[in-house]
Amino acid sequence: MGFAENRGDYWRGRYKIDPGKYGTVKDEYGKTIRFRTKRAAEKAAAVEEERALTASRAAPAAAPERITFGDYASRWYEAQDLAASTMQNYRRHIEEHLLPQFEEAVVSEITKGEIDTWERGERARGYAASSIKTWRGTLHLILADAVDEELRESNPATRRRGRGKRAGRSRSRGPEKVVTSALGVLLIAERAALLSGRDDEFVAVVAKGYTGMRWGEIVGLETEYVRPTAVRVEHQLYELDSGEMHRCPPKDDSYRTIDTPEWLSRLLRGQGTRAGDRPCNCHGLRYLFSGHAAANGAVQRPGAKLVDVARVAGVSTGTVSNVLNRPAAVADSTRVAVEQVIADLGYIRYWPATENAPHWRRNGFATWLFQPAATGWYPKKAPQEARPVPLRADPWPGVPARGRGAAKRTEASWVPIARGLTPHGLRHSHKTMMDELRTPPKLQDERMGHEDGSVQARYSHITPEMRQELMAGLTGMWEESLAARRRMSPGSPVTVLDTLLRAES
Repeated sequence: MGFAENRGDYWRGRYKIDPGKYGTVKDEYGKTIRFRTKRAAEKAAAVEEERALTASRAAPAAAPERITFGDYASRWYEAQDLAASTMQNYRRHIEEHLLPQFEEAVVSEITKGEIDTWERGERARGYAASSIKTWRGTLHLILADAVDEELRESNPATRRRGRGKRAGRSRSRGPEKVVTSALGVLLIAERAALLSGRDDEFVAVVAKGYTGMRWGEIVGLETEYVRPTAVRVEHQLYELDSGEMHRCPPKDDSYRTIDTPEWLSRLLRGQGTRAGDRPCNCHGLRYLFSGHAAANGAVQRPGAKLVDVARVAGVSTGTVSNVLNRPAAVADSTRVAVEQVIADLGYIRYWPATENAPHWRRNGFATWLFQPAATGWYPKKAPQEARPVPLRADPWPGVPARGRGAAKRTEASWVPIARGLTPHGLRHSHKTMMDELRTPPKLQDERMGHEDGSVQARYSHITPEMRQELMAGLTGMWEESLAARRRMSPGSPVTVLDTLLRAES
């Protein structure tokens, strides 16, 4: 409704034109009319507002631009300026899960029913509810920008809460994160080192369990940031689809210094000595840990690489992999384009490996080292079914049998330590250790790289005594786990652990 505005020695009339936009009553020459009374200004403003409203109703609505989702999604993606990891994830969501369904659909004609049907189809294919929620979130972002550009009036990906369901807690809660004890950390670390045949994995698993560092922070830990009584988290390595290890700030800029007990500091210094002075060929920097398995040899071999196919076709490496392994999951137009590029470049699959990788790969570490160490089984991986790790029984706890016919030479197998535990579960395990030690929340947040913005946290402070008490508590847990491991067997095939076990025997 129009209103009057007091300007000191006169009143002027004001009226609404659009949301957040107001006009002033003016004469035929465009000059503001000065009213002597408030009532006169209000009446004139009401007349002008009604006139503006009538004109807007009479104006024909402009027809939205008819652009396909595939074209708009490409334009939308190119306009983003985000971290490399975020851009990679958006690209994967779009190419692998949204384009197969919506590529040819007109943006202005996509309906909520079509989106719900797509979501049900993703569930039927066996994808996790959390993953589908993430992909729908990306779709919502894209269509929200389409609304802002007036390509459509509303966002059909918006989920209306509570409709047809009883309000309350989420009904799609995932399973509780699996954690392990201090002894579990030690035993898994020992097995991981036995599987890799070196000490690096022992030190890395123990460090992760006793510092709570994220996976990328462990992989990206440079030797210069290992201090006599602490480690500094300054960077992380994020694995891109192209295979590149992207060096970037830690998650949420959680730069921090993590206190380490004296025994862990010794382990880290010893690992630094084993790592040597040779920098990696990715960044020219010295890292505390390096890859354990053969690399794919892509930097040495001649000819086109998978990343070249992705670059020429204008898609992600994940999409190229799907074309090669699961073509039905890729939109026909995309699949045809990628297959043509493969033919044009002469790309060859399954090139033999030639050298060790400079860094661990998340999937390789979890699949072939961590999961077998935690469960005693290699996971199902086509063409092989899940199978127990073949072991020679002596020395205890058993050494993996390797080479041709290893299964026939099996004498023993490992019992599970923590089924379902993941490398990230060690971060949860460290948080649980601190809870058991009654560590103050402020100190827990500092170690984990979390930030509590509450008033209570603002007035809490960490004292040297708190740090000393936590270090003493973690040391006590470590010594108890070593004593329990020593009771199982006085030695170990893992050199660094064997030295620790025999030091106090």
